[in-house]
Amino acid sequence: MRHALMSVIFVAFTLLVPSGAALPADDPTPSSIIAPNAAPAAVSTSELQGLQLRLDLIKQRVSLANNITMMVGLQDSVQSFINDVDNLQSSLLPEQKQLQAQLDVLSGPVSLGGEAVEQSDITTQRAVLSEQKKVVDASLKTLAALRGSAVDLITQIASIRRSLLESEVTLRSGSILGRDFWEPLINPLPEDRLRLINFIEQAGNTLAAAWQPGKRLSAVLLMVLAFVIWIWGRRLADRGLTWICIHRLPEGRLRRSTLALASVVATVLTTACALQLLFYALTRELPLSPMIQNFAEEFERVVYTCVLITGLSRALLANQHPSWRLPAIDDSVAEAIEPYPKILAATLLVMASGAQITNVAGMSGPTLLLGRGLIALVVAVIFTLLFRRASHARRVLAAAGDTPESGTALAGLIYTCTIIALVISFFALLIGYVSLARFITYELVWGFIVLSGFYMLIQLLKDSCEYLFSPKSASGKAIKQLLGMGDVRLEQAQIILSGAGRATLILLAVISLFVGGVGTTFGQLVAQAMSILGGDGLRKLNIIPGHLLNAIMALFIGIYLIRALCRWLDNEFLPKTDMDPGMCASLSTLFANIGYALVILLTLQSLGIEWTNLAWIVSALSVGIGFGLQEIVKNFVSGLILLTERPVKVGDLISISGVEGDIRRINVRATEIQLADRSIVIVPNSQLISQNLRNVTLGGSAQGVASLELMFPLDIDPEQVKDLLYETYQENENILDKPATFVRFSKLSPDGITLTITGYVSSPRIVGITKSDLLFEILKRLGAAGIELAKPPPSAD
Repeated sequence: MRHALMSVIFVAFTLLVPSGAALPADDPTPSSIIAPNAAPAAVSTSELQGLQLRLDLIKQRVSLANNITMMVGLQDSVQSFINDVDNLQSSLLPEQKQLQAQLDVLSGPVSLGGEAVEQSDITTQRAVLSEQKKVVDASLKTLAALRGSAVDLITQIASIRRSLLESEVTLRSGSILGRDFWEPLINPLPEDRLRLINFIEQAGNTLAAAWQPGKRLSAVLLMVLAFVIWIWGRRLADRGLTWICIHRLPEGRLRRSTLALASVVATVLTTACALQLLFYALTRELPLSPMIQNFAEEFERVVYTCVLITGLSRALLANQHPSWRLPAIDDSVAEAIEPYPKILAATLLVMASGAQITNVAGMSGPTLLLGRGLIALVVAVIFTLLFRRASHARRVLAAAGDTPESGTALAGLIYTCTIIALVISFFALLIGYVSLARFITYELVWGFIVLSGFYMLIQLLKDSCEYLFSPKSASGKAIKQLLGMGDVRLEQAQIILSGAGRATLILLAVISLFVGGVGTTFGQLVAQAMSILGGDGLRKLNIIPGHLLNAIMALFIGIYLIRALCRWLDNEFLPKTDMDPGMCASLSTLFANIGYALVILLTLQSLGIEWTNLAWIVSALSVGIGFGLQEIVKNFVSGLILLTERPVKVGDLISISGVEGDIRRINVRATEIQLADRSIVIVPNSQLISQNLRNVTLGGSAQGVASLELMFPLDIDPEQVKDLLYETYQENENILDKPATFVRFSKLSPDGITLTITGYVSSPRIVGITKSDLLFEILKRLGAAGIELAKPPPSAD
């Protein structure tokens, strides 16, 4: 059917072409119904071979790598290779779809003038298109194989990195107190000197190429520009973003958290620009050698690490503007620890760069251990001094009578873990586990970066949600007007979105702590997080991140439409029908339940979830229903029965299990019954279906019975009392004429005569008030007639 429809559309198009392009009258059949495309944008054989060679070279480098640093760089190379393959695949997929669509058009006979024709030129075109599609399919198949091989290589690199890490941290070398540890510094090996000289020569060649005659002025200008951007550019960008935040954001917590983020962004962006300019100035004339290229990549990571340390510490401490400070840190404590992040960043920049030189130059193991040990020792000492200064500042505050800031349980846990890590690091250095100490200190630095960064993002998210959903803000008023939400609903939406966002950020922070480290790039973090969060479970469900926005929009728009339609039913349509209020409430509730179910199904479909892949969910639910969810399901089904069969409805007066009251609302799981004292009893729907239930007002014709039983002395005139009681009932306006009121002689005993009088009222709901009025009137008339009620007999006591 689709092929035929496409053929008809195409024929209509050919008949509507301009006259200049009309077909000759003597040729009823077009010579070319669909012109074949030019050569498809397939990847050439040489390009595929180049990709294969590139992957083979990376594999060869992986087999020769002997330290974690080299593995990190190789992992970046593989990830870049995967990105290039993905780009090529993305460029070929539209071509493949277009060729397939054209082949679908030509797969059936084309109808011209009501006759089915199959021209030889169409056959030729089909063959050309098929050949082109085969080329594209082959290219895509090869690219998919290359990508799969690269993904497997990343997994292998991760395994090798874990093995190298385990071997390094468990390797015991000499203690920092021994001579063997300091020997490479005192008396370096000749081969290490040669490797260092080789590195210096290659670096000198790079500088000489950039400083050659005729190029010196441009090199100087680029270096000066990089220096200006790094020093004054950061300050200018910081002031510009600060001005924007102050003048464009409302005063409050959102401005404060945005100012902190702006400070970090200004620092990182200006440093990145300066670093790129510096690299361009040094490499624009001569490509870097492999050794210098590896050093440059590692140096760039170290620079970004140091920039994040200084930027985050400056933003969180905010010593120049204490009112902008996000964490609850006292001014004296913040001032005491202010220089230490800068000292830590400068120390890491120098010592980590030196350690990278020993790595890329391939120096001996003792030299590598010396660099690691020095880094671990200095970083541990800086952290120790930082904590001592902070503790001293707090003690001074306490001695002066000021109350130090109160920390949270999480802050206390982080502080304790840091102290324990420092103790372990010092102990490892003393007993000879240098690599373990370096690993711990690097993890402390990485933990500071991750926790500080995500703390800032969490505060920004929380403050943004509070502002956006505030009833006093312009955005909050717009949301209230658009969705018809009240202040309470607006606050609930703010709490839900803020909580979900913070939970997501905390999850990402935990993932970053465990999968990253000092020098880890943002791309590596994203790749690792996606590999963890986008595992086999999500792939089997066919959840694509691009579909999340569609699912969220479908969910919110669907809920809004259901609420709007329910309001229209309750306020406009149903009140104008002849249905009773109980039936109207039941229909509105049933419509809302069906609508919400459809919205959930639409949301899942927007996510791209294939129902065939939900078998494991159904299996899990079946087990859960069999054990713990059967009551919920039973009440849900019972609620649907109540809403459809309507044995009871809203407004009915019922009595079940000693509970008597009016049905106020029938929900999906339970029914709300309002008692006479206005309290609410929640009864599961299954009880209303399975147990004996008395519906007093079913059918709308139920009458109430007002019956009184009174005991009189034996010496009264029964007829006189009977007439008095009868007249009292007859004169009450609530007592019905039919059925007629009657008085019955109930009991005769030595204690007295018992008479029972019974009358009927129009509704069971007025029985209580009617009986009260009757008792008042009967006692009044008995007193006027001089008739007393019988007194109860004295007790045996």
